[in-house]
Amino acid sequence: MNIKSQRDFFAGVLFCAFGVAFAWGATTYTVGTGARMGPGYFPMIVGVLIAIMGVAITLKALVVETEDGEPVGKIAWRPLVFIIGANLLFGLLLGGLPSIGLPPMGLIVAIYALTFVASLAGERFNAKATAILATILAVGSYLAFVVALKLQFPVWPTFIA
Repeated sequence: MNIKSQRDFFAGVLFCAFGVAFAWGATTYTVGTGARMGPGYFPMIVGVLIAIMGVAITLKALVVETEDGEPVGKIAWRPLVFIIGANLLFGLLLGGLPSIGLPPMGLIVAIYALTFVASLAGERFNAKATAILATILAVGSYLAFVVALKLQFPVWPTFIA
């Protein structure tokens, strides 16, 4: 087997793995049929489509010639750490952590923290643009999840609300 694009090959394998894992995880819910879809139907279809896309990308990496084999570069640790850290911080702030005495900070604070920490992953940081983006995301999330979908979770810190 001759890999003609290392980058596409490993990306395709990764897509396949995530697609299969996602589809497999969806089987813990009732999948149903096309006529009567269960809660696991959509995640199952998305997982299968991701896996199919992964197979297509992997096959392309084996067939289509590239100039230098498109080697896999070094891992970009800074974006990886900041993006994953931003998501963990979002969950921590949204729900709080009673074991250390951190009360739920709510949706708005969590979104601002997520946006500012994730923006540190890039090469340049622009505080004004990040604040504008955080405000748009916070307002949009409030309208979508609290007003339109009527989901019940803290919007503001518990000591304010």
